[in-house]
Amino acid sequence: MFTGIQETASRQKIVLPRFAKLALQPPQCLLIEGGSAEDRRDMARYWACLLNCESGGTPCGTCKPCLQIADNAFNDFLIIDRVDEDGVEKQDIPVDNVRKYFSVWGQPPHGRGTRVTVIEEAQHLNGNSANALLKTLEEPRPGNVFVLTAPQRERLLGTLVSRSWVITLAWPTETQNSPEVADWVSGMLGFWRSGQGWFARTSAKGALNKEQALKVVLGCQRELRNALMNPQLTPAANALSGLFDPKGLRRLDLVLGKAQESLNYNVNPALVLDWVCTAAMPRRKR
Repeated sequence: MFTGIQETASRQKIVLPRFAKLALQPPQCLLIEGGSAEDRRDMARYWACLLNCESGGTPCGTCKPCLQIADNAFNDFLIIDRVDEDGVEKQDIPVDNVRKYFSVWGQPPHGRGTRVTVIEEAQHLNGNSANALLKTLEEPRPGNVFVLTAPQRERLLGTLVSRSWVITLAWPTETQNSPEVADWVSGMLGFWRSGQGWFARTSAKGALNKEQALKVVLGCQRELRNALMNPQLTPAANALSGLFDPKGLRRLDLVLGKAQESLNYNVNPALVLDWVCTAAMPRRKR
């Protein structure tokens, strides 16, 4: 397991000096954005190893804390995600998943290092769970630090971002969509410009299945990422940056995230993409 952390750290080596500098005086909350979900997860583990490794320096990968953190078996490494107490993955992070650690955070760490609590993909915090976490961050607990992972900071509450040090990982290098996905994305862009020409695509018999719809959503997310990084990377990214203001891009990001969740819950693919087109429609200036 630690090998995976090392491989991710090697790919993300540009941010390692910043991790090392922050470890000298760890912030109460660290926000890791960018990269892939796996990259963010591995770098959260790297941070926990950095704060608990028995070598006292770069994570060695051989001491007990490093090996246990990589295996999710370390007493002072906690993960909060969308899985409830019955093992069912929810659409949002349940508030009980946060509250159950209140008493733990009030106690000192088990070991000589620092207790690290990771909120995985924190964009899934709902109002109640986000407020429960904010309450904890407003009352610093000695020996505890928190990590939020998310694709982009814009998907989180501003109050959470303002309480966090942000580290941005290198984005995945793939910037181009396949011709098939690019055609669907182009269709969306055309609809957002004119309000026409979309529904004939999704209503055609056999035009879309879950796998294809997921590729389209991921393709839109890729172009959105390009638009945020450098609109000149692709024509679609340039079109997005022209159609949407910053608030509109954030709304599109939220819509695409919900669409991906809906497809994973087997909602009709055509209905999901139709909803994306209408829910993210750019708002006309009056």
